[in-house]
Amino acid sequence: MTIGVDDDESAFSHVDEGKALEKSWIRICSRLKGEVGEVEYRTWLTKIALGPVDGDEITLLLPTRFLRDWVRSQYGDRLSELWNQEVSAIRRVELQVARPGDPVAPPLALEEKTADASAAPQADSEDAPRVAPEVKSDIAAVLDSRFTFDTFVVGKPNEFAYACARRVAEKPSSVGFNPLFLYGGVGLGKTHLMHAIGAELLQSGTVSVAYMSAEKFMYRFIAAIRSQSTMEFKEQLRSVDVLMIDDLQFLIGKDNTQEEFFHTFNALVDAGRQIIVSADKSPSDLSGLEDRLRTRLGCGMVADIHATTFELRISILESKAAASGVVVPSKVLEFLAHKITSNVRELEGALNRLIAHANLFGRPVTLEATQDVLHDILKAHDRRVTIEEIQKKVAEHWNIRLTDMSSARRARAVARPRQVAMFLAKQLTSRSLPEIGRKFGNRDHTTVMHAVSRVTELMERDTAFAEDVELLRRMLES
Repeated sequence: MTIGVDDDESAFSHVDEGKALEKSWIRICSRLKGEVGEVEYRTWLTKIALGPVDGDEITLLLPTRFLRDWVRSQYGDRLSELWNQEVSAIRRVELQVARPGDPVAPPLALEEKTADASAAPQADSEDAPRVAPEVKSDIAAVLDSRFTFDTFVVGKPNEFAYACARRVAEKPSSVGFNPLFLYGGVGLGKTHLMHAIGAELLQSGTVSVAYMSAEKFMYRFIAAIRSQSTMEFKEQLRSVDVLMIDDLQFLIGKDNTQEEFFHTFNALVDAGRQIIVSADKSPSDLSGLEDRLRTRLGCGMVADIHATTFELRISILESKAAASGVVVPSKVLEFLAHKITSNVRELEGALNRLIAHANLFGRPVTLEATQDVLHDILKAHDRRVTIEEIQKKVAEHWNIRLTDMSSARRARAVARPRQVAMFLAKQLTSRSLPEIGRKFGNRDHTTVMHAVSRVTELMERDTAFAEDVELLRRMLES
């Protein structure tokens, strides 16, 4: 079996490939144990066995389908990252159920080596495990390196939550409020801020951090009960300096897990440790949580992340587009910011798809390409357009008063936007010319006809004007 690229061939030339892979697996096991903790490692990961390598893919074997599915969903991406860091030729990890005759657990010698490597690494040995950064708790924070304070775009809707998060990250032991409770809708930045806090704290190297979703808290608690190690689980969580629990609403209806979290919460607060929690609603609105828990969650700092504004969405898109290196016209950014308003995650996903399309096909990003590539997203926003909506959008675009749409003013700065609104009303609605005229201050249908003709002529002569009208049409259509 061959590992693959030239750089790796020299590294493996002096040892048998099987031994080299085993040593890599030892180091990966050591890092995983450091990241997830002893309890979770023994519960879910000790029965993984090495399988064959095929090109850039390595197979890992597990004894049951349930265990395979669990490991794949919870640790699949991380296993791929760790293997690629160890052996650059390995790009993918395939998890399979072991067949008869396959090993169903790591060899005893490998487990012992892993334990020895984890307990006493030798810095001067090329085989020494490269473990995760040291923290005081066995439950190390597994954080997304993309989510930092530097990559978080601040605006009016999130500036208070951002300021609270920065304060906790700078001085977790003396912020004056505990817990910090972040809440807001899906995709508005709660998880980003929590990862940013964790990254900042771990970088300081002075505190221990445990970050996990409420779902993972529950599964770790269940695993501790199964392995009869609940005391160890409690001690691990209650020894950290900062505990972060994401998506607390998941605990609604999980009474036993709620009770465990309640006692953990009290123990940490009594010890002067910091707690950070996020949810989709404020503590008082989380019906289904025990009253005593909701009361304690609301006694600290509760920071709401509001829905994004148009200006914030533009800032986010500009930041992401600049980082990508792909030129995205401002009119495309405006179009996306107008069309996708409720979810930053969806907004960024739409931009990422556009950028990927541009990179794959070597084509510029245009409004036409945007509507084509994102047709499924835009289709979800399809609705009937009204003349009132057209008037409002056009007035906002040219910064005139909405009342000017039906006024007698004939100044060009007012008349031209009014003509565009009539043109769009004819294009986007099924209203007749007399009906459209009545919506614009009881104007005659011939005035509407003239407006349509005039706008069509100007669009043919003036590219910038045509782009403005096209942008408005696309924003109103989808």
